[in-house]
Amino acid sequence: MNLDHYPTEGLYDELLTPRLKSRGGLGRMLDTLKRLSYKELDTRRRDAEHSISTMGITFTVYSEAGNIDREWPYDVIPRIILNTEWKRIEKGLIQRLAALNLFVSDVYNEQRIIKDGKFPEYILKTSKNYRRECEGMKPLLGVWAHICGTDLVRDSDGVMYVLEDNLRIPSGVSYMLENRRLTKLTFPELFEDYSISHMDGYTMQLFETLSSITPRPLDYPEVVVLTPGIYNSAYFEHSFLARQLGAELVEGTDLVVAGDDCVYMKTIAGLARVDVVYRRVDDLFLDPEVFRKDSLLGVPGIMRAWKKGKVGLANAPGVGVADDKLVYTYVPDMIRYYLDEEPLLPNVPSYRCNDDKQRRHVLANLGRLVVKPVNESGGYGIVIGPGASKRELAQAADRVKAAPRDYIAQPVVNLSTVPTLCGERIEPRHVDLRPFILQGGHSYVTAGGLTRVALVRDSLVVNSSQGGGSKDTWVIAGTRE
Repeated sequence: MNLDHYPTEGLYDELLTPRLKSRGGLGRMLDTLKRLSYKELDTRRRDAEHSISTMGITFTVYSEAGNIDREWPYDVIPRIILNTEWKRIEKGLIQRLAALNLFVSDVYNEQRIIKDGKFPEYILKTSKNYRRECEGMKPLLGVWAHICGTDLVRDSDGVMYVLEDNLRIPSGVSYMLENRRLTKLTFPELFEDYSISHMDGYTMQLFETLSSITPRPLDYPEVVVLTPGIYNSAYFEHSFLARQLGAELVEGTDLVVAGDDCVYMKTIAGLARVDVVYRRVDDLFLDPEVFRKDSLLGVPGIMRAWKKGKVGLANAPGVGVADDKLVYTYVPDMIRYYLDEEPLLPNVPSYRCNDDKQRRHVLANLGRLVVKPVNESGGYGIVIGPGASKRELAQAADRVKAAPRDYIAQPVVNLSTVPTLCGERIEPRHVDLRPFILQGGHSYVTAGGLTRVALVRDSLVVNSSQGGGSKDTWVIAGTRE
């Protein structure tokens, strides 16, 4: 295809320079895109879409009209990151999760970071995700967040920044793995040209991470995936991971806590003890004896079993205290405090609206900033100043004034772009990246992650629930000559 039309002005494109030359190490991909006709690319796209439909790769969008199952949106042109850069990112992600786990453990126990004046007690007391029921708990290995999905963005300066951390119930890894499978089908020849880091080991690493928190020293502990059920937006992922792990996919009614405070799974042969629960149910619905009494999704007594060391829970209840976007602004300080190291990955510069001076700056510059609620996800509740109407800005100002603790603001990050097949042309589209980090007996980072792409021209919204798509992400050492 002819890429002479490809616009790069004002953008940081990860494949093409402003002069439409390939960036270092990526020449083979550019040559491939130029060699392929639209008809050839469209055939590959149709093959991928047929595979998605056949495999039933879907996600659910919640709307006022009802829940809608949609096929997973996938773009056939992969995103490429050089291994030399990825090694630094990988170290930064491991560093970050280590500090976050130390923070969560600290705030539920000694609270040294508060006593030493490095983190405001006020933020903890007003956190919607702090669970007093977890106070005094010290999970096995000291790990609360065993699985983390950290969102990264590259700005127009070419630097990769951390946009947010997702520690409660991070999702998307199944789509990352399926994207790789689809790309092997659509671009098999490129896997001969490039030395691409593998993703195949993720589920093995996940099983090893989950096994590291078993209360019983078994060679093959009984692991289950706890799902809210088929109507959950991530149900495809729950069933996918259960299959890959060789684990049972269970709902709350499939489990019971017996008089010995152990968790058992109901089977046709009787009760079978469960060692580790990979839970995909929110805290408040996890145990009706402790949290919401009307919950039909959880397991009565499972918190008691966990606190008595009779079952491992991943991720641990209460870990959402570190998911708060206001807490996010303190992560670089956590790294310095707990690890005595400088952060390897920078945060996006942020303004704390609960701070009087910073709030005044935000209110005076709403039209140039992005305002985010601290506890929402999926892009909901965000106001992007440059694209907002006067009414939307006024409403955002009112919300910030009414509940300053609930908002942060950031400059607009001009997300980097990558080539994307749009109709009959290849055009630049903005992307972010969600790699997945595991911490248990050891640490592991996926080689790349889930690249989400804004399919609408000039849009910065990459979430699939709001019209975004996805790409395979390649970490490459180079090309095979």
